[in-house]
Amino acid sequence: MAGSGSGPGEDRRHWAAVASDWVAWARAPDHDAFWAYRDALAGFIGTGSGSALDVGCGEGRVSLLLGACGYRVTAVDPVREMVAAAAGAGSAADYAVAAAAALPFADGCFDLVMAYNVLMDVEDVAGAVREMRRVMRPSGTLVVSVVHPFSDRGRFAADGTFVVEGDYFGRARFDGVEERDGMRMHFAGWSQPLEVYAAALEGAGLAITALREPVPDARRADLAQWRRLPLFLWLKVRVVG
Repeated sequence: MAGSGSGPGEDRRHWAAVASDWVAWARAPDHDAFWAYRDALAGFIGTGSGSALDVGCGEGRVSLLLGACGYRVTAVDPVREMVAAAAGAGSAADYAVAAAAALPFADGCFDLVMAYNVLMDVEDVAGAVREMRRVMRPSGTLVVSVVHPFSDRGRFAADGTFVVEGDYFGRARFDGVEERDGMRMHFAGWSQPLEVYAAALEGAGLAITALREPVPDARRADLAQWRRLPLFLWLKVRVVG
């Protein structure tokens, strides 16, 4: 997860409360899954020279990646502490504190909009997507990453079997703590099927033009199970017509 993207409410309060934990978690070298997918994500984004908006920028690592791809980056997050951390890292050219569903930018001003692991953290997915569409140029691209809706509804058992507990369909709250290498992170957000995201994109007049289910870098033995099933789902989206 890059950071947070919800508006005022439960999700924003959660990410504000865990902001310092998240910064430490995300910035520890090779600590979480992001680092095992970083090179593949850069390839999926591709090189560019225009303006990019990182929605739900968190501590700034995806903003830095967008900059490395050649974009002039604006970073936005509803949590002030996250924006301060992103600014402290020099991750973007401009910064703003704002929710994904209420972006403080003019219509059609970005060539690329990035929503990296943000749409699982917003109450109003359709509203957030409409705002991202609004600030995109007509020729622009929206890049979306979410935890894969299928993997999000199950777990690996001790024998390596992937077990789906309950239903795939429907929207469910997730709330849990992950511990790794002496660090502790409290995650919370929403688990929802792929159809929810696709419907939000369709409703905003957007169409999926590319889809990836990436595999992690082979050097990360701790993520070997996610070479059998996808952990993330990546989409490129363009304006219809």
